[in-house]
Amino acid sequence: LQQFSRMNSSSQTNNLKDILQNKIDDLEKQVLSRVNSLEEGKLSPRNESEERGKIESTLTSLHQRISDLEKGQKDNRPPDRFQLTFPLRTNYMYAKVKKSLPEMYAFSICMWIKSSASPGMGTPFSYAVPGQANELVLIEWGNNPMEILINDKVAKLPFAINDGKWHHICVTWTTRDGVWEAYQDGTQTGNGENLAPYHPIKPQGVLVLGQEQDTLGGGFDATQAFVGELAHFNVWDRKLSPGEVYGLATCSSKALAGNVIAWAEANIDIYGGATKWTFEACRQLN
Repeated sequence: LQQFSRMNSSSQTNNLKDILQNKIDDLEKQVLSRVNSLEEGKLSPRNESEERGKIESTLTSLHQRISDLEKGQKDNRPPDRFQLTFPLRTNYMYAKVKKSLPEMYAFSICMWIKSSASPGMGTPFSYAVPGQANELVLIEWGNNPMEILINDKVAKLPFAINDGKWHHICVTWTTRDGVWEAYQDGTQTGNGENLAPYHPIKPQGVLVLGQEQDTLGGGFDATQAFVGELAHFNVWDRKLSPGEVYGLATCSSKALAGNVIAWAEANIDIYGGATKWTFEACRQLN
């Protein structure tokens, strides 16, 4: 590993990354199998809690070791050139955005996303506020199409992205008449209205990546967990123009960062075994 770090070769760095990722995937499958065995063994709640705590601690430790090994690569990369990886469908693997959302009367939410999970890729993000766990949620659950939820109101999104390839998606919305638009890879694929009309997005909530919240900051359900990779999650408090969305999807040098939430490593905490890897949009797609 020291030899890898001394050699300034991107191909060798990528080989190391692949080796490490495969190893952690194997370890996580072993741990998940152990969890299932323990749960089937009808452990007492206390023992089960202790076992789960040990498992999560071990996973976190393993991922920290991988992060340390990748440190040389990480130190040299810009703060926005990273992706989150959620390799397993669990109820404890997630990322949390340190900053909450303000009150918003319009928004644009865009991201790069990659998944081949079936059935459904799960929940790329969820935003919960006191008294409303489904204030703002993007979810593809079971065999249903992907949906955007605002204050528990639902719109079905015409995305076709569950193919194991990187895709850029954006959803825009305004409270006036509840008008929404959906973009995939820079092109508008759908639109509608009457989605939570005249309801402002409430402030002071919790924004989670990779899990659907049933309670504020928790209540995760493994069947709704996101499985895949996610990057460049940005939030604006206005509706982006079609040209701005296209610029994001084609990696224009003038691409915008979210004025509410900007994608940066310092803004994201990871838990339960989620990992961060280097990512450069449009250079390593598919």
